[in-house]
Amino acid sequence: MSKVVISVSGKSSRKLPPEHAVVHVTVSSDGPERSSVLAQVAALSEPLRAELEAAVTTGTVTAWTAERARIWSDRPWNDQGKQLPLVHHAQVPFTATYVDVAALSDWLNDIAQRDGISIGDITWDLTPDTRARVEREVATEAIGVAVERASAYAAALGLGTVTPTEVGDVGLTGDGGAKHARAAMFAHSATEDSVGPGLDFQPGQITVNAAVEARFTAE
Repeated sequence: MSKVVISVSGKSSRKLPPEHAVVHVTVSSDGPERSSVLAQVAALSEPLRAELEAAVTTGTVTAWTAERARIWSDRPWNDQGKQLPLVHHAQVPFTATYVDVAALSDWLNDIAQRDGISIGDITWDLTPDTRARVEREVATEAIGVAVERASAYAAALGLGTVTPTEVGDVGLTGDGGAKHARAAMFAHSATEDSVGPGLDFQPGQITVNAAVEARFTAE
């Protein structure tokens, strides 16, 4: 009997709790005097800098950044179509990476009560080392699934051991490359939150998926 080509796919998935959260916070002020607006932003920013530095010391924050102040001016219009006097605006965006969910919740609930501070998105993720390790593991599992499926097909046909001839990410084997655009392996966060005052949040899990296509021969 001639060799039979068996084409299969294999998938694997893993869910893990997030290991860190990247939170975006903005300090802002506006008013008729440029110098007063800048002074207000500086006064609001200083406690945040001190708190984040302290969090780095305790290990609850691994990294944080504060951009230079963004300054602009405009002349708004009132509801009667009259242009009002010049208003100056200033903002300082902060970004912090927290590894302690409870500490992050406490900090956000604290700063949410302060005037001039707004809390933006929180993105949950794995550390680079964990992501790389888990991606390797789910890729290996996906290949194992493909081998098992090919072996089952071969057994159903009364054939012997399967021999791999081609394996790759979904859409990259054979002629499929021109037909598929999706990535075969990816990780995504189950949650991306905007936090309001008094919120006790619990992050969702991170899902890591892998998918492969493979061809085998059996006879």
